[in-house]
Amino acid sequence: MSEPLTVNVKLFAIYQEAYGVPEIQWCFPQGATVGAVRDRALADHPQLSPWRDRTRLGLNLQFVAADTPLHDGDEVVLIPPVSGG
Repeated sequence: MSEPLTVNVKLFAIYQEAYGVPEIQWCFPQGATVGAVRDRALADHPQLSPWRDRTRLGLNLQFVAADTPLHDGDEVVLIPPVSGG
């Protein structure tokens, strides 16, 4: 059996408001993708569902597609659309 992956998840805007912290650490099975991180956040906080398809996904300081594989120690960012001036 393979070891789980541990990733650091940085939360911004509405995601940070939902969790009450700017960063969390989660474990995922081998073969998990960046999209699994977003989906776990939505499972934990269903009120975030409207932002599912509009959230930008970042992996180690680069924007990536949801199907990008995770590796142990990765840093994932969830960035919903923001407005301001």
